[in-house]
Amino acid sequence: MHPSRALFQDQLTPVFLPVCDHYAGSEKLMRKSMALQQKLGPIFDITFDCEDGAATGDEANHAKLVCTLLNSSDNQHQRIGVRVHDINHEAFDQDLSLIIPSAAKKIAYIVLPKVSSATQVANAIEQINNYAFTAGRNHLPIHVLIETHEALADVMAIAALPQVECLSFGIMDFVSSHYGAIPSASMHSPGQFEHPLVARAKIEIAAACHRFGKVPSHSVTTEIKNLSVVENDAFRAKHEFAYTRMWSIHPDQIAPIVQTMAPQHKEICEATDILVAAQKNHWAPIQYAGKLHDRASYRYFWSILKRAKSSAITLPEMAYALLEGDSE
Repeated sequence: MHPSRALFQDQLTPVFLPVCDHYAGSEKLMRKSMALQQKLGPIFDITFDCEDGAATGDEANHAKLVCTLLNSSDNQHQRIGVRVHDINHEAFDQDLSLIIPSAAKKIAYIVLPKVSSATQVANAIEQINNYAFTAGRNHLPIHVLIETHEALADVMAIAALPQVECLSFGIMDFVSSHYGAIPSASMHSPGQFEHPLVARAKIEIAAACHRFGKVPSHSVTTEIKNLSVVENDAFRAKHEFAYTRMWSIHPDQIAPIVQTMAPQHKEICEATDILVAAQKNHWAPIQYAGKLHDRASYRYFWSILKRAKSSAITLPEMAYALLEGDSE
């Protein structure tokens, strides 16, 4: 039996995405990001930004530009999403009406910022689906930014929505929403990992995602010169807060994020060996290197291979054999 069927018969099948989400707003940066993705492969996603990327009063032209780029031959891997304006903004429906009907089959996901509740997200998804279904796209994936008190309070319900596949932590707006009660240093490292209210928000978002098999995406690192800060942030996000994806806001941040958050070669090889042996034993318990493994650990190691595959990492030949026929 294929691992994806054998290991998740009584479990939610988790979502797997590339470990880096690179944001780009201006035409210059969007085109550079696409060129980099063509060069490196789909080891990272790109999010075109209509919210902060569009100049005030020029939202329609920006949305049309995004649509043109999505439909261009430069979108080779179709791993480009779009952050639209927030649901209460007058340009929200305009973004949807201009982008989705023309580029529905090219969009990897839609990002919803500044939400306040699961009900609001569900209503936005219905609006998105009305455009997407007409354009021949079913179940367009939705990513949600958690950056308000209200959204954090309803984070479990938001993560539970079937079409939502990723929750991102919007640290800047979240800290600002405390009106000075949280110091500005908590927007950056090391404060962003140490202030209790910020750490609590990160933990609740990650917990909600893992409860429903969704992907928690860590907030930005504002440091763009010292890449060791980016690497350390990615390490702490992954190992201390259970995040499996992280934003990039500069092309130089992509490599350290991918290298740190993606599965490492040693654990990929170990996962492959254990799963090959388990499959030969029809998924019954086995011993490997003097340790007992069963379906619980098999699910863990299967997740390692899926995350590696999502980030386009070269895998051992037997890993590809395990993944062959996977229904995602």
